[in-house]
Amino acid sequence: MRTVVDDAASAEFHAFFERHYAELARLAHLLTGEPDAADDLAADALLALWHRWDRVRAADHPVAYARGVVANLARTRVRSAVRERRRVALFWSQREERTENPDVAGVVDVQEALRRLPFRKRACVVLRHAFDLSEKETALALGVSVGTVKSQTSKAVAELQRLLGTRTAPRAPQQVRAAIAHSGEAAGGTR
Repeated sequence: MRTVVDDAASAEFHAFFERHYAELARLAHLLTGEPDAADDLAADALLALWHRWDRVRAADHPVAYARGVVANLARTRVRSAVRERRRVALFWSQREERTENPDVAGVVDVQEALRRLPFRKRACVVLRHAFDLSEKETALALGVSVGTVKSQTSKAVAELQRLLGTRTAPRAPQQVRAAIAHSGEAAGGTR
């Protein structure tokens, strides 16, 4: 038998879901580089939140908590993919089959460069520049200090400049930031 409290919690969670699902899916896409996995990761995160909804809704920053869950699920997925690639490499010879296409769009270049960053740097730069979160909000979502966010974001932007500079003329930090933000918008538009 349902109670008024259960109905209120359910309605509150439903509103949270409607408000934040697309953002969480976009975050998952940018962190993993896998558009097909983004919806699954966002749904898994929201299911986990629903199971702990009493605690989540009582938290000071439920959205930051949700972003942290997505980041942890994405990290697990990336690590699993790396382990799987290593297993496959044991059985198949690796061949360099890269095709350099000078007409590749800038967004694709940025997404590729993002995939090459270590997870924490990628998460910091995506949350700061694609989601326009403050350093404090980013630190809260990732469960790290503001100083860590500052250093990891700075290092990530420098690494992106280096990675993107190998294909084209070196880009200014503002151009890298704008490309990341645009990349996030393009990813969100495909959902």
